[in-house]
Amino acid sequence: MPHLTDEQLYQQIVLQDKEALEELYDRYERILFSFILRFTKDEGLTEEVMQDLFMKLWQGKAHYQTNKGKLSSWLLTIARNAAIDQIRKKKVTEVEFQERDAEPDLEIPEDVLVLKEESMIVQNALSLLPKEQQHVVKLFYFNGEPQSNIAKICKIPLGTVKGRLRLALNQLRKTLSRKGERGDIYYE
Repeated sequence: MPHLTDEQLYQQIVLQDKEALEELYDRYERILFSFILRFTKDEGLTEEVMQDLFMKLWQGKAHYQTNKGKLSSWLLTIARNAAIDQIRKKKVTEVEFQERDAEPDLEIPEDVLVLKEESMIVQNALSLLPKEQQHVVKLFYFNGEPQSNIAKICKIPLGTVKGRLRLALNQLRKTLSRKGERGDIYYE
């Protein structure tokens, strides 16, 4: 199949072109799976949502309108809505949604998608660190705590805080550069 735009693929799917559906799936499988997994926190449920999403596309139950934005944003919106529906059906109580997550037809700008993808990459790399290093990195970079406060919070010497940060950053650099070279940015 020649390289088609997302919109062209969608038009082919409307005409029941299986190859177009497969191509669209291949393009968005990883980002959609990662995005949905952040809602469901359950791989099995995420797979159900993915299947439901692409079945809706195939059966013509989800209608994309080019004047409403990019197909990628629309896919993420219907993925989010499908995830919310599945979570409600399964009565998963540990997931809490903010008010903006419940709004229908929320378009997600492409730059936000890129930031979310990069955030997932960093979070995955961070999860590979030892727990003590993860804790110090989160306090320093995400909570903005000074190193002296981290030492008090963790009840460890200031030198240990600095050492853990240095080791963590070195490991993150190595992990992220390896992932970038392999193109494996979502999972180990």
